[in-house]
Amino acid sequence: MAVGKTGNTARTQSQKSGPRAKISLWMKNAFKRLVDIIAALLGLLLLSPLFVFLILLIKRDTRGPIFFRGKRAGFEGKPFNIFKFRTMHECPESYQGPCITAHEDPRITPTGQWLRDTKLNELPQLINVLKGEMSLVGPRPEDIDIAATWPEDARKAILSVRPGITSPAAVLYRDEESRLSSGRVMEDYLRNFLPDKLRLDELYVTHHSFISDLDVILWTLVTFFPAMKRVSVPEKNLFVGFVYRVIRRYFSWFVIDTLTVLAAVGVTGLLWRSTGPLDLGWSVSLGVALAIALLFGWMNYLLGLGRISWKQAKPSYSLDLAFSTAIATLVLVGINGFLPADPFLPQGMLLITGLLAFLGCLIVRYRDRLITGIVSRWLWHRRRASSVGERVLIIGAGKSSQLAIWLLEKSRYSPAYSIVGIVDDNLFKQETIVEGYPVLGTTHDLIDIVEDKDIGLIMYAISNIQAQDKERILTLCQQTSARLVIIPDLLDLIHSHFVPKSKAEVV
Repeated sequence: MAVGKTGNTARTQSQKSGPRAKISLWMKNAFKRLVDIIAALLGLLLLSPLFVFLILLIKRDTRGPIFFRGKRAGFEGKPFNIFKFRTMHECPESYQGPCITAHEDPRITPTGQWLRDTKLNELPQLINVLKGEMSLVGPRPEDIDIAATWPEDARKAILSVRPGITSPAAVLYRDEESRLSSGRVMEDYLRNFLPDKLRLDELYVTHHSFISDLDVILWTLVTFFPAMKRVSVPEKNLFVGFVYRVIRRYFSWFVIDTLTVLAAVGVTGLLWRSTGPLDLGWSVSLGVALAIALLFGWMNYLLGLGRISWKQAKPSYSLDLAFSTAIATLVLVGINGFLPADPFLPQGMLLITGLLAFLGCLIVRYRDRLITGIVSRWLWHRRRASSVGERVLIIGAGKSSQLAIWLLEKSRYSPAYSIVGIVDDNLFKQETIVEGYPVLGTTHDLIDIVEDKDIGLIMYAISNIQAQDKERILTLCQQTSARLVIIPDLLDLIHSHFVPKSKAEVV
C-alpha cells in the first residue's frame, strides 16, 4: 500500500549549493557526530548497571536472545540492524506477524510490554549511535518495507540524515501503540500515522540544529515521567522549544551585547587615558568593565530586545535599543554618583561609553543589512561604470519613477539598460540624488540633456500633473531622437486588470 505525498516536502541541507554552504554543512555534521560519540560512550558507561538489570529481567521472563536486531532503512538508504532489548516471545509467530505492533499484542512478553511503555527497550540503540549508523536525534528509522512505500521526495529528504533514537515525531507519537487499532494495525498506521510522521521528519531535516536537538532530547526525557504521559506537547515547541528560545533569543543576545559593551568600555577607557589620568589598576578596571557590560546586556534582556528578529527588523526598532541604552547609562551614572570616590569614574566617560555601546549594539544587530548595502552599492557603481546598455533618462522623481527604476534594475533585461539620471521640475530636488541617481535638471533642459548624455530611451514617470503640462513635456520628448515609454499608462493598465470593479460597474 503506497503512502500519499505529505504536501510539505523539505528542502534538505544537502541541496544547498556553494562551497561556503558545503563547508558549513560538513562542520555541522562533524560536530553532531562528535557529540553523538561522546554521548553514546557516556550513556553506555553510566547506564551499564541498568543494562545488567534489564538483561537479567529479560532472561528470567522468557527464553531467547537479549537483543532484537531488525533491518531498518538508514543513512542514504543503506540498511542496518537496529539494536533493541527483545520484547517479544522467541517463536515463529513473532516474526510472521506485522512489523508494527499495537498495545497488548499477544506476541509481546509481560516484561516486554513494560519495556515498551517506558521506552527502555530503545536504549541499546546507543550502540548504533557509536557505530555511526544512528544519531541521538533524527528521524526514527523505519522498516525497509515501509520505507519503500514513501514518496520519492520524502524518502530522499529523510534518508539524507542519520536516523535517531528520538525525534519530534517520536515525542508526539510516543503513545502510538495504544492509539493503533489492534484489528488492522498496518492499515491504520499507513493511513493515519505515517503521513504526519513523514511531515514532521521532513520539517526536522529542514530546520534541525544542535540547539533544536537539545529541545527534542529535553522533551524526550520529560515524557519519561508518568505524570507527563498524557500531556500534549505543542508541535512548535519541538522545533522552537524552551532551550532554543533561551539560547538563541535571550542568552546569545545577552552574551553578544555584553561583549559588545565590553569592547565599548575598553575603547572609551583608552581614549580617556590618552587625554587624562585614569589609574584604577588592571584588576579593578576589568571588574568595572565587566559590571558595566553586564548592566547593558541585562537591560536589553529585560526590555525584550532579544525577542526581535533583527534580520527583518524595521529601522524604527533602533529607538527601542536607544531607549534601553539610555536607561542603562542613566542607571550607571546614578550608581557612579553614589560611590565613595564621588564620582568613582568621570561622568563624561560613562556618557561616551553609553554612546559607543549603543552604536556597537546597533551595528551588530543590523550588520547583515549594512554589509549587504555596502556590497550592493559597490556592485551598483561597478555596473554603472562598465555598463554599455542603452542609456535611459527618467522624467519625474516620484512614486512612478521608483517603479521605472525597479523595472530597469531588477528585471532580467537590466544589463541592456543604463540609467543616466532623472529630470524633475521640483526646484528643491535639483542637484540632489534620488533613488541613487542624480537629478540633472528640469524639463526645460530636456532636449539639451538628451543630446549631451546620448539618451536612447526616455521613461515618462509623472502621475499627478496638469494636462497642459503633460502635453508640453511629451511634446519635448517627441522632439528628441530618444524612444518614449509612459509609465503611468502601464500603471493604469495594471490597475484596470487587478482592482475589482465597483458595484455600479458590475450592475
